Amino acid sequence: MSEAKFDFGLIGLGVMGKNFILNVADNGFSAIGYDLDQEKVDALIAEGDSERVSATTELSSFLDQLALPRKIMLLVPAGKPVDAVIESLKPHLTKGDIIIDGGNSFYTDTDRRFDYLAKEDIHFFGSGVSGGAKGSRKGPSIMPGGDKAAYEHIKPIFEAASAKVNGEPCVAHLGNGSAGNYVKMVHNGIEYGLMQLISEAYDLMKNSLGMSNAEMKEVFEEWNSSELGSFLVEITADILGRKDDEGDGDLVDAILDKAKQKGTGKWTSQNSMDLGIPIPTIDAAVRMREISSFKNLRGEASKLYPKTEASVEVTVQNIKEGLYLAYIITYAQGLQQLTEASKEYNYELDLEVIAKIWRGGCIIRATFLEEIRQAYSRNSELNNLLMDSQIAEKVNPLIESLEKTCSAGMRQGIPVSAFAASLNYFNAFRSDRLPLNLIQAQRDHFGSHTYERLDKPGIFHTEWED
Repeated sequence: MSEAKFDFGLIGLGVMGKNFILNVADNGFSAIGYDLDQEKVDALIAEGDSERVSATTELSSFLDQLALPRKIMLLVPAGKPVDAVIESLKPHLTKGDIIIDGGNSFYTDTDRRFDYLAKEDIHFFGSGVSGGAKGSRKGPSIMPGGDKAAYEHIKPIFEAASAKVNGEPCVAHLGNGSAGNYVKMVHNGIEYGLMQLISEAYDLMKNSLGMSNAEMKEVFEEWNSSELGSFLVEITADILGRKDDEGDGDLVDAILDKAKQKGTGKWTSQNSMDLGIPIPTIDAAVRMREISSFKNLRGEASKLYPKTEASVEVTVQNIKEGLYLAYIITYAQGLQQLTEASKEYNYELDLEVIAKIWRGGCIIRATFLEEIRQAYSRNSELNNLLMDSQIAEKVNPLIESLEKTCSAGMRQGIPVSAFAASLNYFNAFRSDRLPLNLIQAQRDHFGSHTYERLDKPGIFHTEWED
């Protein structure tokens, strides 16, 4: 390249970082990468367009070759590595430079870094990136939060590199401070819920209906062409059709049933409790990953407690409709958490915009997100997605199938934790009166915690033993 400066810089040339730089370059912007690993630097240079892409192991060279204000994205592991990179950059930056954390950082860490760098007039963005390695290369969903005026400097690059739906970029400035990392956290929580629901549908079809992987592959392919169309349903069909290159049969049957997690689902659950917002489907998904880790103990327990051979009446159509309703409920839970977090943390989130940028590129992209976008377009103050009348029209015909799906799993000893959590949440949500009046009476009985009445205002206490 000539003496011209690079438009964009990226630190951390792993698979995601390398692919994102190549994506930026493909879309008309010059980009330079920095990594201490010479092999990663060489790999990027070899694959990139020499007129638009470069890389180095020298920090000073990296910084000197960036146009002002410098726009530097970090794709390094969350936590201390992010702080370490910031400290290495800070002495060399000038006022107005921009640092973008593209990892899954905890939102309070982003707030701390935002305030810390603002004292030096350096802009900091927490910017969730979803879509995996392929999305990073071809177009992810990008969720930035931070100073809105400073965002104008990175907006053209992010809009060019992001996924597109109907020509619209799957990126937008989402809100103040740590809004971007918070939205990505809840995105991942919803992702946990949807993945668990799909796995339970697979378990029911396999162990209740006795379907083969080939038969289930056909079902998931059909579902992906319906209202259930989504990235996760699509890849499930692909997985069920993959043969095992290192053994006989299908690869899915050879994979150990212990699911790992990186923490974003747990963070979503923890924070929902702080806010007082119920997200039981996501909670159940986190807990099932934890239960899965006790593989040896589960094996021993299976000998002590054999499963029943109960006859159940459930169909593939029931499971499909139950899954669709549980999908809707999971999105509703996550979106209500975003609604309340926006008030609590002054994010100023626009739920229609969030649904819009989730329609493409990200892991939870689904046909139904357009329905969600329309619901929040009709009412930007919608407290819960389930309160939209047009969503209710879709939900009501599906309730019986979700009930049958849960019943089938429970009667046959097949764990349907996320399905059941979805149904129980929905049943509680639509109950005009819950039995929590009894709990309030119990609290007042043993702890004099008082209660309120239905028939008149005020705070009351009863001497129950009298």
